[in-house]
Amino acid sequence: MHTIEAVLGLVVVAIGVAAVADRLRTPAPSVLVLVGLGVGFIPGFTSLHVSPELVTLGVLPPLLFSAAQQISLIDLRRVWRPVAALAVGLVAVTALAVAAVTHAVAPAISGAVAFTFGAVLASTDPVAVSALSRDLRLPERVGTLVQAESLFNDATSLVLFEVAVTVAVRGHVTAAEAALRFVTLGVGGAALGAAVGWLTGAVLRHTHEPTVQAALTVVSPYVAAVVAQAIDVSPVTAVVVAGIMLGRRRVRTRHFGGRLVSGSVYDVVVFVLENAIFAVIGLELASFIRALPHNDRMATGVLLAVVTVTLLTARAAALAATVWLPRLWPRRPAPAERLGWQVGAIVTWAGARGVIPLAAALSIPTHTDSGAPFPHRALILVVSAGVVVVTLFVQRATLAPLVRRLGVATPEGDLTAEMLRARHAMALAALDRLDALTVSVEASEPEVGRIRAELQQQADVTRDRLDRSSDGDLQASSRLRAGVLAAQADELARLRVGGELSAEGFRHLQRQLDLENARLRD
Repeated sequence: MHTIEAVLGLVVVAIGVAAVADRLRTPAPSVLVLVGLGVGFIPGFTSLHVSPELVTLGVLPPLLFSAAQQISLIDLRRVWRPVAALAVGLVAVTALAVAAVTHAVAPAISGAVAFTFGAVLASTDPVAVSALSRDLRLPERVGTLVQAESLFNDATSLVLFEVAVTVAVRGHVTAAEAALRFVTLGVGGAALGAAVGWLTGAVLRHTHEPTVQAALTVVSPYVAAVVAQAIDVSPVTAVVVAGIMLGRRRVRTRHFGGRLVSGSVYDVVVFVLENAIFAVIGLELASFIRALPHNDRMATGVLLAVVTVTLLTARAAALAATVWLPRLWPRRPAPAERLGWQVGAIVTWAGARGVIPLAAALSIPTHTDSGAPFPHRALILVVSAGVVVVTLFVQRATLAPLVRRLGVATPEGDLTAEMLRARHAMALAALDRLDALTVSVEASEPEVGRIRAELQQQADVTRDRLDRSSDGDLQASSRLRAGVLAAQADELARLRVGGELSAEGFRHLQRQLDLENARLRD
């Protein structure tokens, strides 16, 4: 099977499986991994080998960029201490713990190779975490903590992985050389990301064509990743920092048309890539297992089980320390940064592995500088992919029930009331500015009166709904409005089919209904 045909078939299968998983309320990544694994074992199926460059430079940039833009810097400032502790300290602890148990279970694996393996598995999956925050309505600070930790620990772990591979390949690296390499990769990637984010924002401020703005937001993460690869700094760090910087000024740097178009484009790109890549993980695992020597398969199963338990244990211990140690010093950190045990449990269980460890494992060189094969590379590939499959299938599939069980998710009624309060404030602000705008644009008095009446009605309606409705009433009202919009959409379709409405008029009215539906569901 040709590569293009295989990739196209994989994308089609991924979209179909994702659609079925959504109807069954089952996490799509878990199902896709199993489907890919099953397809990989079909007799006669030609393995699809994916290069690490395709993953790191072709798939990851838009996924990481999209997730980074969702992070609120206001909330990030409130939780930066636990984020820093988890994204740096936990990565180092995890790598050391995995290296220790790997060397203990398989003494033939040297310390340098075992630490490389630990660095591979030290990061969590930002794609699944981003989907979790969207789907489960986590409180803003909790969602920020989970997403930021996942993004930054990816950057930290890959920088640590680069250092570990250098040590394993060269055989000896001084502590000063390793520290310099770590700083160069991390700081260089952050500086490049800041430059790309600033430059993209400057261009967006002077561009009002929606299609051009959408193209810029799609291309910018690839620019950050490719340039980072070329100058030998961390591509993941560059993309994450660029995404955070651009997301911070999204409202002021983009025309509303650009936001609508780029949002739609990114939704499609992220959906296709994040579903296809999980199917690839399953396919790669099948290939790794077939290539593994028979005498290593028993040791692989034991190592897989021990490493998976180690990852969960190290993460749980680190989160427990984050929750309980601040109680010994009541004044530090600030109360807003303290984590309850429920949040600690959610963050612990959200630590599924995913695309980043797979990309790191694939990028392990085949030979050392001496010309010898990289020790135990096949074993590391199989166990890494196996850990990804197990954690995705078990943790990702059970995370939603755990969130609901612990009562951490924000009730839908709270979000509806929050948006009503915001719309009420927006209407009042517009009323306050209306008189000044009237002078500058020289509008007629009747037109000013109509606009003033519309704004006053919006303010009165939102205030009335806030004053008179309970959470249940707000949810019922949202369902009622959704039904009304559905009835309007049916009538619009009837008018178009009956020839009573032109194509241009149909497109305009359909877009208005789509925007109303989107606003109702946001």
